[in-house]
Amino acid sequence: MPDENKKTEDKDFVLREHPPKVKFEVYGEEMIEKEVKYSGNSGRVYLPPDWVGRIVKIIKIN
Repeated sequence: MPDENKKTEDKDFVLREHPPKVKFEVYGEEMIEKEVKYSGNSGRVYLPPDWVGRIVKIIKIN
């Protein structure tokens, strides 16, 4: 039994690692395409100061 659970967990991991591409349709006012840079143990994207306080959506494209 434990081996069966392990196989299922491994299969799920592989599926999450390479999910299929999906299409998003988003309406907004402006778009900026940037590369995420390292910032300590995470990533960071700098946006214009007039975007402060606005709601943004981030979509990973590759």
